[in-house]
This record gives sequence, structure tokens and C-alpha cells, in this order.
Amino acid sequence: MSARFTRETCSTFIDGLLSGIERKTGWLMAEQAGFSRPWRTQALLGRSHWDADRMRDIVFDYVVETLGDPSGVLVVDETGFVKKGEHSVGVSRQYSGTAGRIENCQIGVFITCASRFGQALIDRRLYLPEAWATDEKRRKDASIPKETVFATKPAMARAMLGEALDKGVPCAWVLADAVYGSDYKTRRMLEERQQPYVLSVRSNQTLRLLTEEGLLQTDPRDMADDLPDDAWQALPASEGAKGLRLYDWARISLPYVVAPGFARYVLIRKSRSNPDAVSYYLVFAPADATLAELAGAAGLRWTIEECFQRAKDDLGLDHCEARSWHGWHRHMTLVMAAAAFLTTLSANLRRSAFGKPNERKSTPPRGIGRGP
Repeated sequence: MSARFTRETCSTFIDGLLSGIERKTGWLMAEQAGFSRPWRTQALLGRSHWDADRMRDIVFDYVVETLGDPSGVLVVDETGFVKKGEHSVGVSRQYSGTAGRIENCQIGVFITCASRFGQALIDRRLYLPEAWATDEKRRKDASIPKETVFATKPAMARAMLGEALDKGVPCAWVLADAVYGSDYKTRRMLEERQQPYVLSVRSNQTLRLLTEEGLLQTDPRDMADDLPDDAWQALPASEGAKGLRLYDWARISLPYVVAPGFARYVLIRKSRSNPDAVSYYLVFAPADATLAELAGAAGLRWTIEECFQRAKDDLGLDHCEARSWHGWHRHMTLVMAAAAFLTTLSANLRRSAFGKPNERKSTPPRGIGRGP
């Protein structure tokens, strides 16, 4: 494909993602575009020459320009893509939070940028199981780059967060579930950057505290059990179908050495209707942050789930037919570009509602599926 032909096909592909067709597969996308066969759309994900990471950078900048706000957050999470065969890159029997069980699937790690103007995915990486990373034949068949080696999901997230923060994304908080919150390297990296976070952890997360009696080993569940009744405060965490969702919240200061002006806490959220439903977080925050601010930040983790749901239900994030490494990343990036466009339209409406005219673009910039 020539560069112009690739740009035109890319534009057609994104138009197909934004269309109402139920499945964003090669044949259906070709029919939507008026092509007699799907070879053009298949070639876009396969043998054509273009840099998916470069397009990812364009989407990244576009989203940050649209959503960037000092009160914004970065959210890390993974999602699964169930597969029937065993030849798609990275597929294996592994736990998928999307399915809630072990499935034959691929796992992608993503980052969302969210603010009062909306939320959108800004980065993506395919998790490569160790069995794939060490199998030279499978690596060759799937065109896995030589420099790509096995990395845990927390290590992948840590690298993605570092890149996003290095680019200067406005970020009041970093949020993630227990897979990432339990990783001390991620917490240490964020603290060294003096980047506040609210990270979920499991109830039995080991905590070692230096007390007057010596070294005490405990966990968030035991600490929460020892709290008096007046330590809890009813606060909203997120908005549901019937309005704000109230939970009981408490925080416990941790006696760790931190940078001046910061503090560390265990944050606990308890359901008001089911006291046995308890969530735990490790927090690194400005010393003057209130409990309400921590609760509000914790409640924003749902934004990445909304991104996944919209991208899968409406844009075909989980309809990728490409089996190769670059094919997977190209498909995900094109979906992210389509989602970024929709997010910008929505953000413009929000700004109008807020009474703040928006001078930013409401059409994708050059490089996101549009011709010169």
C-alpha cells in the first residue's frame, strides 16, 4: 500500500468502526465501505506499512488536549479478549476479569485519561504470556518484535504510566485495581515522582509498621476491624442509575517516611447495605487531602470500565481478527482513535454546558484516519 492508499483505507476503517454495523469484521467493514472484498481492511491491519505506536501518540495528544485538566486522573486496568483458537498472538488459558473466570483469551493492559470533560483510552499493550515469550516459532509466526520480552502486567502498567507522566499529562491521581495496587514497585515509582495515587489492594495485603513495641505485621482487614464506629463517614463514591452511591469510608494514617507535604493511608470503603462488602486501598496523597477527596478519587476508577464497555459494544474493540502482534496493536489503536473522536464531541458539549467555549477541534487531527 502507498502512504496515501493507507491513509484512505485508515479513514474508511474508522468510518466503519463508527458505523452501526453490529460486528466490525473484515467482510462487514468492507461491505460498509462498498468494497467487493475485505483485502484492503485486512491489509491495513496486516501487511501494510505504518506505525501503530506513532498513531497511538497522536491519539494520546489529541485526548490530552481534549480532556486535560488539573483535576484529571489516569486509570490503569486490563481487559480480556476471548478467542477460540490458539494462534492469535498472546492467547492462552488465563484469568480474564471480563469473563470472571479462566478463559482461552488475550489480555490487554490499557490506560484511560479521565476528567470532568469525559474519559478515553490513551495507551494499550498486549500481555505476552511467558510461554509465548520463550517460543521462537510462535514469536516468528506472530511477528513479535525481537525487543519484546516477557513482562508482568504490573511492569507493563508501570512503564505506560511513566511514559504518560513524562509527557506531562495533568494528573491529580493515579488509580488502579489490586493487580496493580499490590505491586510495591509501582507504588514506589509514583511516590518518587510525588504523584498521588489511590490504589486498590486485597484485604490481606501485608503491611509492616514500626511501632513503639517493635515491628508490627498486619493487613487492611485487621486494621479496619479495629476502627471505632465514629471513624466512619458516609460519602459518595460514584453516580449510579439512581443517583449518587453512598458508602461508609474511613482512613488510617500509616507511619511511613514520605516526602514533605505528603501522607500515606489505608483507605476503607464499606457498603451501607452489606457491611461485609468492603474494599481497601493504599493511598499516597497531599497531607491536606480530605477523606471526601480520597473517596471521590477512588470512585473514579469506573471510568476505564466505561471506556471498555463503549469501545467493545459500539466500536468493536473485541472484534479484532488479526493474529499478529502488529495487527492487534493496530486494531486497538484505530478503535482508540474512533473513541477519541466521540469523546471530543462529548467534551465539547460539556464545555458548552459549563459555559466555557471550546476552541479545540471537533474533528480528528491529521493522522487519525483522515487524509491530508
